[in-house]
Amino acid sequence: MMKGLRTKGCLVMALIVLFAAIILPSVSWAAAGISLPSLSITFDKAADEPERVSSLMQLLMLLTVLTLAPAILVMLTSFTRIVVVLSLLRHALGTQQIPSNQIVVGLSLFLTFFIMTPVWNQVNDDAVKPYMEERISFDKALSTTGEALKGFMLKHTREKDIGLFQAIARRERPATADDIGLSVLIPAFVISELKTAFQIGFMIYLPFLILDMVVASVLLSMGMMMLPPIMISLPFKLLLFVLVDGWYLVVGSLVESFK
Repeated sequence: MMKGLRTKGCLVMALIVLFAAIILPSVSWAAAGISLPSLSITFDKAADEPERVSSLMQLLMLLTVLTLAPAILVMLTSFTRIVVVLSLLRHALGTQQIPSNQIVVGLSLFLTFFIMTPVWNQVNDDAVKPYMEERISFDKALSTTGEALKGFMLKHTREKDIGLFQAIARRERPATADDIGLSVLIPAFVISELKTAFQIGFMIYLPFLILDMVVASVLLSMGMMMLPPIMISLPFKLLLFVLVDGWYLVVGSLVESFK
């Protein structure tokens, strides 16, 4: 009896660690010391009962999900499109490492949390809370979480990309969206996000490319061929970006692209 309660406590704590940072829109921490419950895993006897083996396998699955959490956050959310667009913006400006990688990744993460908030709330309401209240099973909670992420990915995945991986896997054309497996949907979603990110990046590049060509032509006409055009065009790029309120336009367009 005590071992069953201990295993159930391990599952609940693992779910809290997995979803707390991404589901809750805001978390307020107490200024005073925070006392956390202790967690221990012991293997004192061989698990001969089927219930013990099942609980142990569920715990191992949760630990595996925790190790894959960074990959899940990067590949199954809006993070890919955002970080690629911001990286292309930095290259278009020609500012080398400004803003730094830490700032680009940090901004991408917070924008991802903002965009994915409806999905996290759905997972919290339909999977995490019912499971912690013991109204649904662990398998049902996992399937509900997968359906929420699947719904988000389907909205932003091209049918052409899904058809590509369906053909590679030699599967029949799905009759409904529910028939599309995650093994097909995930890579199709990733390449769809990459294409959309490159399309947005190309539109960002155009005004800065025109400015570079104008500066290079002026320097060539003045006979200043030894002077790198980037040294002259960079201040004008920054001025143009500030005048049009570039961060407002880029971030606003990125967020709106997911609606």
